[in-house]
Amino acid sequence: MRIAVFTEVFLPKVDGVVTRLVRSLEQLQEMGHEVVVFAPGRPPESFAGFEVVRVRAVPFRPWYPELSVGMPTPEIARVMERFHPHVVHAVNPVWLAAYGTMSARRRDLPLVGSFHTDVPSYTQRLGLDWITHTTSRWITWMHNFSQVNLCTSRQMVQRAKSAGIRNVQLWPKAVDTVSYHPGNADRSMRERLTAGNPDDRLLVYVGRLSKEKDLDLLRPLMDRLPDDVRLAFVGSGPHREELEREFAGTRTVFTGYMSGEELAAAYASADLFVFPSTTETLGLVALESMASGVPVVGARAGGIPFAVRDGVSGLLHEPGSVDDLTAKVLRVLEDPHLRGRLSAGGRADTEDHGWRAATEALVVAYEEAVERYWSDHRPPGWRMALFGRPMPPARPPLS
Repeated sequence: MRIAVFTEVFLPKVDGVVTRLVRSLEQLQEMGHEVVVFAPGRPPESFAGFEVVRVRAVPFRPWYPELSVGMPTPEIARVMERFHPHVVHAVNPVWLAAYGTMSARRRDLPLVGSFHTDVPSYTQRLGLDWITHTTSRWITWMHNFSQVNLCTSRQMVQRAKSAGIRNVQLWPKAVDTVSYHPGNADRSMRERLTAGNPDDRLLVYVGRLSKEKDLDLLRPLMDRLPDDVRLAFVGSGPHREELEREFAGTRTVFTGYMSGEELAAAYASADLFVFPSTTETLGLVALESMASGVPVVGARAGGIPFAVRDGVSGLLHEPGSVDDLTAKVLRVLEDPHLRGRLSAGGRADTEDHGWRAATEALVVAYEEAVERYWSDHRPPGWRMALFGRPMPPARPPLS
């Protein structure tokens, strides 16, 4: 099958959406499919043997300068006509991926959308309330052009449906249980994350340092914990400098971004992963921590309860409650038996969720979108004839 992917984010940016996308591309390559990726900014020219088309972009300043907003270019049309995809996949259709949605319509092609980020919640956290309602309506409109819409947790399936998005399905969760493993625990990494105090107890957060992650909640938490408990922020983002000022003088380390073996060691070397965010659609970092044998204390909000089973792989706290967060963190830190049970439970949970199975489900969604589109297909109307560039039907052999 030939798949054209339009995404709002891609390498070198690292986040949960990019991780899911690159792991899926690796599996699609192994499964023998063909893919072209359209991505903003300066991504690599290829990934997993697939062409990556660089699309001009501008940073989303001043609100989120790390995010690049892709702008349509004539090169997109040339590549689409040369590649002639069987299906188009719009990942978070807001800007560039929304253009991908319209490109699929103009070319009379089946479409799959995937809902990874609760953008309206993010715009509120960034102080952009004036565009929140419009953004929500825009996202719903874009998704409803798709024959299949995928969400990465059951909670987000319900949220998408409540927003009026149709044809919604679950894209199963997945995590790399080979790269992330308890055996990656490393004494020198623990020394680094504890500022040279490896015998102290260590909390870790991995991910973007941005306002929508509710990381300010960890500041009063540190005031309430014993002196032998330390915190490490692994990652960076637009909120980093403000957080560094806020946590100045506390037992806290900021490492910046990590990846590969270094990141795997950071997870496995901690005692507990803290995750207060209420805007997650899944929380891939929580799964990576669980695969590393490190329990999670996370907010009972968004997609986190889909990733973390309360009492099995971690504990869930009431969103925004410092009291409940503190109680749950202390409960795990002060009960070695509980911590060991949650560690084993988290590792066991993740072993059932590999990337191959999740990608096979993705391919089934592509096939379903193709089948729905062509089984109910009507010849392009006058608007398509006038403004579109419909391509000859290209139906792949379905498995």
